[in-house]
Order: sequence, then C-alpha cells, then structure tokens
Amino acid sequence: MTQPMALSIINEVRKVIVGKDTVICKTLMAILAGGHVLLEDNPGVGKTTMALAFSRAMGMRFARVQFTPETMPADVVGYSMYNQDTGKLEYRPGAVLCNLFLADEINRTSAKTQSALLEVMEEGQVTVDGVTRRLPQPFTVIATQNPLGTAGTHPLPESQLDRFMLRLNIGYPSAEEEVRVLKQTEHEKPLAQVRAVVDVRQVEQMKQEAAGVHVADELYQYVAALCVATREHAALRLGASPRAGGALIRACRASAWMGGRDYIVPADINLMFYSVMEHRVVLEPQARMGGKSARDVLEQIMSQVPAPKLVN
Repeated sequence: MTQPMALSIINEVRKVIVGKDTVICKTLMAILAGGHVLLEDNPGVGKTTMALAFSRAMGMRFARVQFTPETMPADVVGYSMYNQDTGKLEYRPGAVLCNLFLADEINRTSAKTQSALLEVMEEGQVTVDGVTRRLPQPFTVIATQNPLGTAGTHPLPESQLDRFMLRLNIGYPSAEEEVRVLKQTEHEKPLAQVRAVVDVRQVEQMKQEAAGVHVADELYQYVAALCVATREHAALRLGASPRAGGALIRACRASAWMGGRDYIVPADINLMFYSVMEHRVVLEPQARMGGKSARDVLEQIMSQVPAPKLVN
C-alpha cells in the first residue's frame, strides 16, 4: 500500500502530468531520498511543469533559473556586494537558496556555471568569498536538459552527472493521453489546480522515515557486486562510482517506504537500477560503434549478477 502522504502528492502532480505515473513516482522517490533528478527529453513534454507541480504539492519554496550561455555562477549561488553605508561586503543570495531549485535547460550554459552546482548538490551548501552557508532543508535540484545534439547544448561532465541520483525521460503522451492534455489546457492553466497537500516539515518527516528503512547485508553485497560489474565490463570505459551505489541504496529505501515496507527487497533494486546507473556509465567507442547502448550493457549485468534470495 502506498503511503497516504506520498499518494496525495502523486495525485496532485497527476493533475498536470498525464499518463506518466512511473516518472512521477520515481521523482518523488528521489526527493524523499535526498537526491537530485535530471529530466532529459524533447522540449514541450512537461519537464518544467512537473517540477513546478511538485513544489506546489509539497509546499516547497521554489526558484528557477533558465540557463543560457550568459548565465553566471553568481546567478545561482549568489554574490557579495559592497555596502557603502556599513563599509562591509553583504551577501546577496542566489536562486539556489530554496527548497526546490529548477535548473531549466542546464546543458545550454557554460561548464563554469554548471560547476557552480557541484557543491550545492553534493554538500547542500554554498561558499561565496570564503563564507559557507547551508541551504534550506529539504533541498532538491530538478534539472532539465534537451537531448545532446540539439542546437546550443553542451554535454554535462561526468562529475556533474554523478551528482544526479536519477535521470528520467518523460516521453511523448499516447494519442489518448494527448487528447486529455489538449482538453485540459484549452480553457485554464492546469497548474492552478495543484494545491499543497503537505508542508516542508512533513516532507522532512517522510525523508527521515524513508532513511530508516532496513537494508539486509545481502542487498548491500548485491549492490556492490552490480557496481563492480560495471567497472569490469569490457564494453564500459567508465563504470559506476561508490557514490552511485550509495544513491541506489537511498533510492531503494524511498521505493520501499512508498510501498509501505520498512525493508528493501531485490525488486526495489531492479526498479531503480537503470535510472540510477544509466547516465553514470560511459560506453567504449567500439561498443557504441557496434550499436550497443548503456541500457543494453546494464541489462546484461543485471542478468548476470545473481540477486540474493532473502529468507524471513
């Protein structure tokens, strides 16, 4: 049974995102696991709308930066300005000091501005002119990017990708779903229907409960074996980092908690494995030329590494 508060949030987001329950649920799992989400898809499929819907449904303070080549790191993390009256430097907060930060079209900006998010995403803080400031809690980054090859895009470096817990694709709706979307948007703005069903205090409570979900030693060993297999696979130039294994465990805890369990099972790992790992591994050029994808290799690894059989 889905946790009641989680189900309430999901139902609110469903008001504006039609037919994409798996993406909605996984995004909520990442938020409850303290992770960040990269939404990669074509323009116009609802990436920004979904982020806005989550912020409203969860009562979170929201900020958005539309990334362009002109966006500067100070726009994200803030800057210090000299105050003539006091004779001191005063900090001007950047957009990132919020609960849910939407980095819209993150791959349209420069590497220098992209890197401004590294400390933010890993440590939940910003450092400007040697002074470190903690971010409000809860805190989540939802970044959107258009597929590589789209005009004006710059690929995110591996170090940046590794800080996203999940990479998700919304995808186009079916014909039936698109009819619902067209009717929905004809006379009113769908986001106006989304209401706050929890507040940030309750979100923190949900996160704490999810973090307390039990993980058996056999499942830690299973996740470690999967990560090692990615590093040893001949088709992969770059395998999963230890950070990726930790992200998978945390995502599985949130998955189990949302499902009403206080323990994770191998099915949780199977559910979250590809969304956690696919953007972190890098194919060898020969494998890419041979028509393989990262998903193909990860499916092979999942089939070859035996899952433990847990006994109650």
